[in-house]
Parts: sequence; structure tokens; C-alpha cells
Amino acid sequence: MPDEINYFNNPLHGLSLKNLLVEIIDHYDFGILFAYLNINCFKTNPSIVSSVKFLKKTDWARERVEAFYLYEFKNLPRASTEQFELPPRERVVPDDQKPGEPAILSLEDAERLRAKRVLKAAARGNKSGHRSNQDKNYAEQRKIKPANSDRKTQKTYRDEASPSSSRSTEKDNDPWANSRKKVVRIN
Repeated sequence: MPDEINYFNNPLHGLSLKNLLVEIIDHYDFGILFAYLNINCFKTNPSIVSSVKFLKKTDWARERVEAFYLYEFKNLPRASTEQFELPPRERVVPDDQKPGEPAILSLEDAERLRAKRVLKAAARGNKSGHRSNQDKNYAEQRKIKPANSDRKTQKTYRDEASPSSSRSTEKDNDPWANSRKKVVRIN
């Protein structure tokens, strides 16, 4: 049994997402959470229920909130490089590390942190994180196989219904033609 990993020292062990949010929001408020995490569920109509619903569906946001819980609220030392690669719930916290008092956070500190992140992003040359490479790959994929290439070979319902569709006039395509004929007859 020495190969078993001890997750019991991780503060997230056995803690539901709802209880985690209740703990954080009781100590901080939604404004501080939005300022530090930049997740819109804490800004627009913030509530525990809507935040839990969003975080259950969105892995990256849930991991960001859980990391905030571990390293800001529980004030644990930063994880090692190998542990940082894992999601926060799967990280092994050594037995000698115990949770401390929650960090004192303010909106001014959050603004300084945001400015610092913007400067780092500008220094890297990435204005929107690491997404620029993904956009290029998507564009290259689109060049290889255009989305409408399959449409040219498929017959449409209109082509099958009327073989003389290429000879049709505007009157044939007018959906109100029958109504107009009736109006003209009445007058």
C-alpha cells in the first residue's frame, strides 16, 4: 500500500463545489472574485446557484476557482512544477503543509495584478493569451477543406422537385404570387 497517493491533506478533498463557493464568498465577495479571477459569472447577476452551474460545465473556470481557493483562501505554498500541471483536486499537498489564514485581498491589488498580466502578455507578444496559434491552425484547416465543398456535389430538394429550376422566372419563386392574383381579381 505504499504506492497509494494521499489526497487527504488536500483541502479540496471531499469539498463540494457549492461549499467551496460559499466559503470563498462568505470571506470575500463576488466583486473581489471577479477582479482576481476575471470570470464573468461573478460579475453579471452573481449568485451561488448560477456560479455553481457555470463552474460545473466549465473545467478551466472551475480549476481557476479551485486554485484560488488553495493558494489565496487557504494560503498554501505554491505547487511544484509537476503538481502544477495537474488539476487542483488531483494535486498532492505534502503532509508538512497546512492551510493558513486567508490572504487579505483588495480591489486595488487586483487592479495592479491585472496591469502586471497585461504587461507580461505584451512582452510575450500575445495580446489574448496563447490562442493566436490555434487560430492559424484553424485557418489552415479551412484552406485544406472548405466547408461548402460538400454542398456542390449534393442535390437539393428544389433540384429534385423541378428539373427545370434553371429556367424558372421570378414569378415562379414568388411565394405571394397566388395571393396577388386573388387581390387583382377582386378589384
